[in-house]
Amino acid sequence: MSNHVVISIGRQFGSGGHEVGKRLASRLGIPFYDKNLVSMAAEQLEISNITAATLDEKALDYFLSTYENTDEKEPDESSLPLSEQMYLTQSKIIKNLAEKGPCVIVGRCTDYLLRDCKNCVAVFIYGNEEDKVSRIADMYGISEKKARDKIKKVDAERKYYYENHTGKVWGSIETHPMLFNTSLIGIEDVVAVLESVYKIKTNK
Repeated sequence: MSNHVVISIGRQFGSGGHEVGKRLASRLGIPFYDKNLVSMAAEQLEISNITAATLDEKALDYFLSTYENTDEKEPDESSLPLSEQMYLTQSKIIKNLAEKGPCVIVGRCTDYLLRDCKNCVAVFIYGNEEDKVSRIADMYGISEKKARDKIKKVDAERKYYYENHTGKVWGSIETHPMLFNTSLIGIEDVVAVLESVYKIKTNK
């Protein structure tokens, strides 16, 4: 398993987790992976970016509903639902990226996939409800009510995706030893703390 320092960022929708990761990677001069993982997986699966995006961080309980394995041996990946192929492909990409060098990766069960990597720093970003609603309303140009509904929907999908694939509790201290509330300390201060952690890990 990789010895490179990887910052894994789980996040509530609207908490600013993407922005934390982007700023941190820029400040450290290391690669940042979030939505670009979608296009990377789409290329390997030979599907469109639009199709891949509709599957990103969404899970289907294929063992119970969309797939029934009657053989004793492991099923071929190509026989699995496309959503599961997407997860497996992204998982391989994430592990390969961690092997290549230090980076910041947002979401997609990265903390779990790299759980055996001693230098994987697992972080979860959250925020107060009103701050998240305000950020999403401004970002998408929608009403606060629609922003609140969107946050509820996206977080439910992320929670199910994470817990379905890991068997762990999304956003818990057990899976994310470092939790930051951006409503309390702000995005820039979270970036500063993580920059310090990275430098300690790399002895810089």
